[in-house]
Amino acid sequence: QVQLVESGGGLVQAGGSLRLSCVASGRTSSYVMGWFRQAPGKEREFVAAISASGGSTVYGDSVKGRFTISRDNAKNTQYLQMNSLQPEETAVYFCAAAATVLVFTTPSRYTYWGQGTQVTVSS
Repeated sequence: QVQLVESGGGLVQAGGSLRLSCVASGRTSSYVMGWFRQAPGKEREFVAAISASGGSTVYGDSVKGRFTISRDNAKNTQYLQMNSLQPEETAVYFCAAAATVLVFTTPSRYTYWGQGTQVTVSS
C-alpha cells in the first residue's frame, strides 16, 4: 500500500511560482508518478507525469514550458515546479502513482492518490 502526501500549495499572485512536493510512504521507485489538478465544477485535469527512472516526462499542453516535474527516488518524493502561474490554474493539485511502465495521462490509470493541496492564484 502506498500513501501519498502533498505539500507546498498556497496563495500566489499571477506570474508567481510555487513548488509542490509529494512524499510517498512506500517505495515508489518503480512507479510512474503524476500530478493532476481539479478546479471546482471541472473534471480532473492531467498536469504532468514522470517515468520511474525520471528519464521520461509528459506535460499537459497548457503547462508546457512553465511547469517542471522531477523526482528523487532515494527520498520517495516527487516535485512539481510551477512558474508563471495564472488565475485559471487555481485548483486542488493531486499527486498520483501508477504501477505501470508507460507514462499515462488519464486519471483512471493511477492507483494511488494523495489528498490534494490547494493552489490559489490571485489576479
